[in-house]
Amino acid sequence: MKISDMSAQAPVGTTLALLERTLKTMSAVQARVHASLRMEFKLLKAIIRDDTPTSYPYTPNGGDRKVKQSDYDIVEVIPVSDPNAATMSQRIMQYQAAIQLAQGAPQIYNLPKLHRQMLEVLGIKNAEDLVPVEDDQKPRDPVSENMGFLTGQPAKAFIYQDHEAHIATHTALLQDPKIMQIIGQNPMAQQMQGAIMAHIAEHLAFAYRSQIEEQLGVPLPPPDMELPPEIENQMSRLVAEAAKQLQGVHQQEAQQMQAQQQAQDPMLQLQQATVQVQQQDVQRKTVDDERNFQIAQAKLQLESQRLQIEAQKEQARLQSQERQNTLRVAAQSQQSDKKLRVDMIKANQPKQTNKP
Repeated sequence: MKISDMSAQAPVGTTLALLERTLKTMSAVQARVHASLRMEFKLLKAIIRDDTPTSYPYTPNGGDRKVKQSDYDIVEVIPVSDPNAATMSQRIMQYQAAIQLAQGAPQIYNLPKLHRQMLEVLGIKNAEDLVPVEDDQKPRDPVSENMGFLTGQPAKAFIYQDHEAHIATHTALLQDPKIMQIIGQNPMAQQMQGAIMAHIAEHLAFAYRSQIEEQLGVPLPPPDMELPPEIENQMSRLVAEAAKQLQGVHQQEAQQMQAQQQAQDPMLQLQQATVQVQQQDVQRKTVDDERNFQIAQAKLQLESQRLQIEAQKEQARLQSQERQNTLRVAAQSQQSDKKLRVDMIKANQPKQTNKP
């Protein structure tokens, strides 16, 4: 089946399968040529290494002059051809499949770079002018970047720029009511604002990096530099301490700014005065309640003392009454004893008889 006889609506996978089957022989030849060329480059590298002088004729930047031969041990010379794509048609179909996949999840793809590579595969000249990518961006002043945002042009932040100035300028653009009113009438307003916020986030990230370097006192390695594990771990610990210190500084600045805003807000001042009056009222009520409580406690103490005195009086009365009862009972007992003795004496005396 010829590829030219296929329908334009045919699935990409079917087309790729047919291309692979048709170009199976050519793909095998190209893969073997690619492998042979790789081996040839490796042999050439070894020959150059053995025959090259042992040192550089100049002093390398950050290296030793006597490492010219050893430099070839850490590099690899490989062909730039793609053994998996023998023809332009096959490469085009591969990129079309990638673009179809990107339509399902565009947020995880670098669409400008994907389209740029597609144009390069097609052999279109000046692809960088048709589809600019992030790497093509050049540093610009913040006003030029704002002008680019308004016309739909992308912008990129660079590590050496004055990030605070860029953030202030871009934020002023977003807070300008006249410009925002005009932008609000544009159907692409949401995308424009999103691009500005994303660019501000880039400058904010670089500004945060600069502040971390100020806390550390030494510059950090480049963001894309690969570090050995032990150095990366050590740097992570140092950066963690610097981040905590920077957080404390930002918290103090936020508190000071909040205090200044509160001092300048008349409504907040009125609320603070109202709260202060309420606090004074609460304090006055608290003092009155405490005084009333003390008076109540004094009354309770007096009442308690009165009750104790009355209880003592009652106890003394009961004790006196008990003594009187005891004396009365004793007196009655004595009288009873006397009467009983008299009766006994009378009973023991002989009765006198009357003689006629």
